[in-house]
Amino acid sequence: MYEVRFHGRGGQGAVTASKILATAAFLEGKWVTSFPFFGTERRGAPVTAFTRVDDRRIELRSQIYEPDAVIVLDRSLMSIVNVTEGLKNEGVIIVNGKSGNLKEAGKFKVGYVDATSIALRNGLGDPSHPIVNTAILGAFSKISDLVSLQSIKSATTDMVPSKKKENVNAIQEAYEETELN
Repeated sequence: MYEVRFHGRGGQGAVTASKILATAAFLEGKWVTSFPFFGTERRGAPVTAFTRVDDRRIELRSQIYEPDAVIVLDRSLMSIVNVTEGLKNEGVIIVNGKSGNLKEAGKFKVGYVDATSIALRNGLGDPSHPIVNTAILGAFSKISDLVSLQSIKSATTDMVPSKKKENVNAIQEAYEETELN
């Protein structure tokens, strides 16, 4: 089973990103679960979402404590939440931001993408509230082998209510601009 934990803030699309990833894996014939964990339900509050993917039926319904991958939609969370907690050695972490240096980077495969700039270039959200979820999934597709870029694009087209073309463009741009550290 492959487990992904998303860290974001309310309004950035972490929950939707989790659902899109699950849908992409489902399109590839996998079994999936996707669910959020909310504290305070308001824009800007920390949000965690989870996705599980497997070749077999998934019975487990708990939070993910030892993920294979972590996706960070808001880099500022890294100063208040230990986003790498439980991340398996040689796991994947995707960070929204220009390259940086994670102190534990040697243990993990780390990808950086400026999903905020990509979202804004594509008109996803506004300068004070960019919606970075689809861009960050483009980066995840590049760094991990879990799902294909085309499946992420197809799932996004099926799931987003508007700006389908802009979201697909953001996915492609993020895929191309992601840097490994």
